[in-house]
Amino acid sequence: MNEMAFRVTSNDGTTIAYDRKGSGPAVILVGGALDEGVENAPLAPALAEHFTVYNYARRGRGASGFTEPYAVEREIEDLDALIAEAGGSAHLFGASSGGALALEAAAAGSAIDTIAVWEVPYAVGDDIRQRFEEYVADTRRAFDAGRDEEVLELFMRLSGASDDNIAARKAAGKQTAHWAHSVALAPTLVHDSVFVNRYQLPADRLATVTQPVLVTTGGPITVPYMAGLPSDFFDRAADELADLLPHAQRETLEGPDHVVDPQTVGPLLLRFFSSEH
Repeated sequence: MNEMAFRVTSNDGTTIAYDRKGSGPAVILVGGALDEGVENAPLAPALAEHFTVYNYARRGRGASGFTEPYAVEREIEDLDALIAEAGGSAHLFGASSGGALALEAAAAGSAIDTIAVWEVPYAVGDDIRQRFEEYVADTRRAFDAGRDEEVLELFMRLSGASDDNIAARKAAGKQTAHWAHSVALAPTLVHDSVFVNRYQLPADRLATVTQPVLVTTGGPITVPYMAGLPSDFFDRAADELADLLPHAQRETLEGPDHVVDPQTVGPLLLRFFSSEH
């Protein structure tokens, strides 16, 4: 669990935890699935020499609170609270589903300067549409029945994990409490499926985003834990996003894992957030 030093209160009274590092214009890091800010944290030192970097735990994750019922609007209000704390405007970097949240906030009118997104998981293509529809329905049923472990396992299977792989990861995770920690985050997977529009790219909304957007991927999927997805899964979504967004720049960075590599992504973000657009 990532310990965070600062707190801000969202519009509905929910406490949102965050860390702050550096000085200069504000950059807010928005995490993806099953992440409470740990995966984006290594980006902060890479950006902090030129920016004030805010890395936060989205609601229901880590030290941040959660208030029922879940709604996309509440997550956008969390970002708005951080933006206000940061001085009234900010650049956003969103990793995976966090990229979808950053784009939804921009479409909703949040005070965002520029946006960079990394491997946003919209499911583009008729060959995978049914799988994602079934996943969304199955996780909702498991969630409603209180079976959080099943929600986590369904997510792992969607990515390509076998039953043997899940069993091995569960056994290893139980030795370190990592499995229990992941299960505790499993309800946020259901929340993610809401704001990523059931993994369908919301073309009409995103076409209204007026900010410059850097759309990035790491090229074809090669990591074993995502072998159940088409190798061009993230590239399909990124290409469609770049065609749709009015002011988009498309970049492919060869080699990184789905988890952001600060040495690869950091310099690109520095250039993009520092540029005149």
